[in-house]
Amino acid sequence: MRSNQRNISYPKFTSSEVRSNRRNRDNKSRSGLSPLQQSRRRVSRRDVALPFSPPEDWHEPSGVAETYQILEQVPGNGYRHVVTSCEIRERLAELPPHFLRDLEVVQLSRMTRKKQSLPCYGMQWGPTLYLYPLYESLTEYFHRPPGPNIVNETKMFGGTWLEESGCWKLIWTESAIRDYYLNNILIHELGHLLDERNRSYTDRERFAEWFAMEFGYRSTGGSDSRRPRRKIRRRHHAS
Repeated sequence: MRSNQRNISYPKFTSSEVRSNRRNRDNKSRSGLSPLQQSRRRVSRRDVALPFSPPEDWHEPSGVAETYQILEQVPGNGYRHVVTSCEIRERLAELPPHFLRDLEVVQLSRMTRKKQSLPCYGMQWGPTLYLYPLYESLTEYFHRPPGPNIVNETKMFGGTWLEESGCWKLIWTESAIRDYYLNNILIHELGHLLDERNRSYTDRERFAEWFAMEFGYRSTGGSDSRRPRRKIRRRHHAS
């Protein structure tokens, strides 16, 4: 039998932080922005009154898997996977082994028409982490102003935002989107898998965001490792 004890120091959030988080969420709701513009990381929560339509292929937990497997699907016309199976394995191998104890599948999923209506970068469902493909051009388009959280987060990993005629473009380079997926999206979804304490959507998201920041962004050098290198100009003094 597997123990439920994990060596994770859960962050402590103050009541003022909780109130601030709720206030920001309410302000976004009143702004008229859809969940897509507020955050593209997660599939939006389904309406429990509607018939359940599985968002992904379900992989039945075995409970006895000694390691995880990686499944790769054809990304779809006009889309591409931005990380490889080898890159995923190498990144996860850098984490403490007990973080991977309950992980059974990482799936590089295909893009479908249904998923295009609820685009996201990744998802956790049961013991499986799903990573989604991106446009082959590595450019994303937003027809409403993106929320400050997604703007700031993507900029942290090298994403570039441009506004043209009321349309916002998020432009990625090969290295930036790879960094974003391996050190943010993948780690964020793993955080959801490891979270055995929180139950509400807000608390689970906040824990996963903290986990990705701590074990993804900061553990790989934070802003120092992602700051563009400046050319050193040497001044020569006349003798």
